[in-house]
Amino acid sequence: MARPRKFDEQQVLHSATETFWTSGFAATSLDDLMRATSLGKGSLYGAFGDKQALFQRVLDGYCANITAGLSKHLSGPDSSAATRLRALFDMAVAAGAPPGPQRACLLAKATAELAATNTEVAVRARQTFTMLAGLLRAEVESAQAAGDIPGDRDPQRTAHHLLAVLRGMEALTEAGMGESVLRDVADTALVAAGLQQA
Repeated sequence: MARPRKFDEQQVLHSATETFWTSGFAATSLDDLMRATSLGKGSLYGAFGDKQALFQRVLDGYCANITAGLSKHLSGPDSSAATRLRALFDMAVAAGAPPGPQRACLLAKATAELAATNTEVAVRARQTFTMLAGLLRAEVESAQAAGDIPGDRDPQRTAHHLLAVLRGMEALTEAGMGESVLRDVADTALVAAGLQQA
């Protein structure tokens, strides 16, 4: 009979997430994970599999959280869809304000490090970006229904553009480009989408 686990799985995953997020996949060793989670090799691998399997659990959880977060932010009536979209870009701008650059998105880090060589990571990244684009498209369509985005804007293309700008703003934030640069980027994207005047 297997012995019951004597650890909090969610806490272990949180600790592993922090470790991978800080150091990246390649630079995170088994010893690093054991120290972060306070588990021995047998317990860690017995519960989560090897390092790759653990990282995939971490990435899956992270992607689920950011998708749920965007869905929650964008939920509401058509009449306030434009306001929610503008607020989303305001939050991206605020991330560049002092005290300094924020930690890069784990999905962005994983995609840059692993997507070219790791099929599972590449698939998860594509799935997540597709879901994020779908949420943005639905919000664009809601804003169009309310008359806040011109009907001649293609919602799919607009959503893809907004997603690309938001992801680019994250990279600029990590590089420390600052709030004024991010405001310029955000305003240009919002004008292009028809969400504000030039």
